Amino acid sequence: MKLHEIRDNEGANRTKKRVARGPGSGKGKTAGRGIKGQKSRSGVALNGYEGGQMPLYRRLPKRGFTKPNALKFAVINLGQLQRFVDAGKLDAKADVTEDALVAAGVVRRKLDGVRLLGKGELKAKLNITVTGASKSAVEAVEKAGGKVTLPAAAE
Repeated sequence: MKLHEIRDNEGANRTKKRVARGPGSGKGKTAGRGIKGQKSRSGVALNGYEGGQMPLYRRLPKRGFTKPNALKFAVINLGQLQRFVDAGKLDAKADVTEDALVAAGVVRRKLDGVRLLGKGELKAKLNITVTGASKSAVEAVEKAGGKVTLPAAAE
């Protein structure tokens, strides 16, 4: 095989359909759009329109409520903390703050704060300062000999 013999696979490249190029093309005059009506005009987008049938977005029930000012927390589990301590990326003797967690790569960014959850096992004795924590997480940290500090509003 030589460079000048290389071809696309059969059917890989289709020639563009040239509409409105005279009657001989078979797609002249109205360019396959029919005569008059909304779809024959330019600038028409009928997304979600189903020809008068009740559209899907109106047939489906609407449920629930999304709180517009909901807080988004970065979530960490106890098992993750233990892995980072074992790997030497987190110093067990120093206080574990949100900034230390970001610097160590446990969380990518703080968002509205960091929330500690109780999944996994923690053996290291850590003093943790975070925005929020579940009851099981606080119990597990205290059982390991550590302490969780939360801001006054979260308690």
